[in-house]
Amino acid sequence: MNELFATPKEWKKVILRSIRAALLEHGSATKVELSQKLGVSFPTISKFLTQMEKDGELILVGLDHSSGGRRANRYAYNPEFMLGLAIFLEKTETNYTIFNCLGEEKEQGSTSSVLLDDALSLSHLLESIIEKHPKISSVAIGVPGSVNNGRIIFIPSYEQFHDFDLKGYFEERLSIPVVVENDMNAAVLGYYDNRNNKDKGSLVYLYLGQNGPGAGIMINGDVVRGSTFFSGEISFVPQYDDRNFVQALNNEDGTETALVHDEKKIDAISRLVASFTATINPHTIIFSNDEINKQITDQITLRSAAYIPKEHLPELTVSDWKQDYLYGLQKLGLGLMISGTKK
Repeated sequence: MNELFATPKEWKKVILRSIRAALLEHGSATKVELSQKLGVSFPTISKFLTQMEKDGELILVGLDHSSGGRRANRYAYNPEFMLGLAIFLEKTETNYTIFNCLGEEKEQGSTSSVLLDDALSLSHLLESIIEKHPKISSVAIGVPGSVNNGRIIFIPSYEQFHDFDLKGYFEERLSIPVVVENDMNAAVLGYYDNRNNKDKGSLVYLYLGQNGPGAGIMINGDVVRGSTFFSGEISFVPQYDDRNFVQALNNEDGTETALVHDEKKIDAISRLVASFTATINPHTIIFSNDEINKQITDQITLRSAAYIPKEHLPELTVSDWKQDYLYGLQKLGLGLMISGTKK
């Protein structure tokens, strides 16, 4: 935000977001501590905290020790004041989790897929969840396709969602802030943020998936989306004279299999590992533990060394893709919750 042109309403949102973030990060604080940490005057902080406490957004957790003067109130954020909803759409199912402001899970569920239907079907599901949990103040939606600022720009096999502004549609319908993200971008963000991997800021998350393969790419802690938000669509990577990556993974009859178990698939994945190593040289490449195990990663490492010097190869590991995906969406939803409440 340009400070010279910020409106009073915008400044109010900035200060609220800063107070929420500081309290959630540090656990608790006094008015003086918040004033010093945020660089906001004590009277302004006091005014905001008084209103937030009145609204039920803050909890008084005690009094600080006195050095002779009046003991200062110590405040914490009420983690139940707002809830978030993270939901991702897959070919065979729709998974969701409801969480509070500390990221603590309140409910997790799964229902039939809405991808084969339309946005109205998803809307009915979201509305039923929000009716049950009226404190939901943000929605994060994950989709198996490329997303540009909430608009789905590429989603094979689900033409009814192609070029659809999912964010705008649901913000208008639900009056709640919404974020829409590609499945693999969310997964790599979740892996990075929730599994103590912040010292390994260059990651690639590979998933063969129900809807064809995809990759989430992170460099130095930032998710790479690309100039046209098409980054990670690895199906199109050419590998052989007559086949790209997705064609190399398919069986002779053109169908796909979830598990990697033969030399042809291992070679195709190894070529992709070599390509990523030569271009971005990641610290780690992550696979879904539903698709690949330790024995297969060892085979991929061995085969990749036929294409690129082994000392440059990344660590290959496996993780719970579904949980990483939900963690990533939750991270995005928490950001929306901190930034503002319902419209």
